[in-house]
Amino acid sequence: MASGVVIGFPLLTAFALQTITAARAIVFVGMLPLSTALFAVICAKEKPKFMFWLFAIFGSAFVAGFMLFNDQKQMFAIGDLYMIAAILICGLGYAEGGKLSRELGGWQVICWALTIMLPIMFILSFVYAPSNYSTIQIAPILGLIYVALFSTLIGFFFWYKGLAIGGIAKVGQTQLMQPFIGMILSAVILHEHIDLSMIIVSIAVVICVGLAKKYA
Repeated sequence: MASGVVIGFPLLTAFALQTITAARAIVFVGMLPLSTALFAVICAKEKPKFMFWLFAIFGSAFVAGFMLFNDQKQMFAIGDLYMIAAILICGLGYAEGGKLSRELGGWQVICWALTIMLPIMFILSFVYAPSNYSTIQIAPILGLIYVALFSTLIGFFFWYKGLAIGGIAKVGQTQLMQPFIGMILSAVILHEHIDLSMIIVSIAVVICVGLAKKYA
């Protein structure tokens, strides 16, 4: 779980964002509920109903269609491949974390995961430390602090607790609120362009996930 959530997903998305916009990367998050559900079956032995899989696959198909047809120039962008890998390894991390939370508790799982990976993170932080901190602006520093405190720690207190209580496959579908929130933030904070196709895909995926959650 630690290798997927603490290292895999953050690292791969960071690589992806070097070549694609945050708005484009966010659309790939639409595939994360399906990835989580697949690993919930493999790792946690959950058995969602047929209608759940039908709508979950439809939702992911919208995302795949967006990737292939929205922007022909970026159809084979390396950032897209990084995001697909990130979604797969994150789904595994969520499923394993949700299963562990039933025994250890939500906040204990993520704290142990971060503790286990601390030596590796410390070494990498030292190796890749900036040579001159004076050139780094305050906005990236605040962003890093937010990711460290909320995205990597506090948010998981509630997330893994929810997965343990409500079921990994079913609760995992709520992740489809992320595209809406992420697109709004990418436009407001990063001043990125949000086109109509991104909005349409996000709405379609959220509808599919809502129906999948209903029949889970």
